[in-house]
Amino acid sequence: MNQRFYSLDVFRGATVCLMILVNNPGSWGHIYPPLEHAPWHGITPTDLVFPFFLFAVGNAMAFVMPKLEAAGDAVFWKKVIKRTLIIFLIGLFLNWWPFVRWQDEELRFIHWVNPADPAKGVRIIGVLQRIALCYFFASVVVYYLKPRKAFYAGLLFLLFYWLLCLLGNPADPYSLTGWFGTELDKSVLHVAHMYKGEGIPFDPEGLLSTIPAITEVILGYMVGNYIIQKGKSFEMVTGLFVAGVAMLITGWCWDMVFPINKKIWTSSYTIYTSGLATVTIATLIYLIELRGIRGALARFFDVFGKNALFVFALSAFLPKGLALIRLDKGVNPWNFLYTKVWVNVPGDPRLGSLLYALCVILFMWSICWWMDKKKIYVKV
Repeated sequence: MNQRFYSLDVFRGATVCLMILVNNPGSWGHIYPPLEHAPWHGITPTDLVFPFFLFAVGNAMAFVMPKLEAAGDAVFWKKVIKRTLIIFLIGLFLNWWPFVRWQDEELRFIHWVNPADPAKGVRIIGVLQRIALCYFFASVVVYYLKPRKAFYAGLLFLLFYWLLCLLGNPADPYSLTGWFGTELDKSVLHVAHMYKGEGIPFDPEGLLSTIPAITEVILGYMVGNYIIQKGKSFEMVTGLFVAGVAMLITGWCWDMVFPINKKIWTSSYTIYTSGLATVTIATLIYLIELRGIRGALARFFDVFGKNALFVFALSAFLPKGLALIRLDKGVNPWNFLYTKVWVNVPGDPRLGSLLYALCVILFMWSICWWMDKKKIYVKV
């Protein structure tokens, strides 16, 4: 029987907490460097959030896969397809939500494709959509290939993706304009439905960069499966530390020829972040499961971990919805606290922006705490 690992809930909850922190500053113009993504190559603490979440998805998969294998193919496909569609459609819904926006002092419908500018429309891909796709393909690989072959398949994904990058634009394969995946995204998704935050149509959650992200889930599954097999022991923790450090060194070495880059999700980035996630989980297991240290901070994160997908979706749903309600010029119920209180904090304006983000975390935590007390857990 599987043992309960409280530390994995804490890991997942801490990841969601950091995700809320970096996605909800008081002002996008006033952010401390560690809370911003790397401009292109390189890595910041913010760049760890998404891969850690995918890694946590893989961890959870290790605990449910035996049940799906015992239930058979029909149950497996029904469960995986249903969960994939729900997560993907929630992400698409949040991209379109709230379906109207303020323009010229009136609310106007957000069209799937803007009739006045065909290059603009609703973005199809996003964070939840990538989670859904990675979950689907990683589940299929793990279910049919089993752990050992699934591991080799994950490595082949990383090598295959590296080869594709090299073939894309040999002169500058890892640049914003030279990366090969954008042309496929334009062909399949179309420019109207792509992210344009980099100044040109380029989607950091694009189709081809999902290939190495699938391996992130597979490696998370491998770690979760190892944890289940070894149980709560020093041998297990030691094995995780060794594996984590090995991945860190591999990722760092690979970075010399295939730069660590979150926005095109390079193979070196996958291995490096998986190593960091493994070392982090090993540390949490040692402190929480073996040493029995369960302080207030662990309990704080655990509340987030129990409703991870729900609170992430809520943290995107509320700001966009409440932004429609105008209280004053540039003021709505969501940013009221920042514009009326924290923006007036003396000194560095980034401090007020950070304090506001911490207030958002506390607000979201209070909702998750209430749900936990009422035993309300949103599952998909």
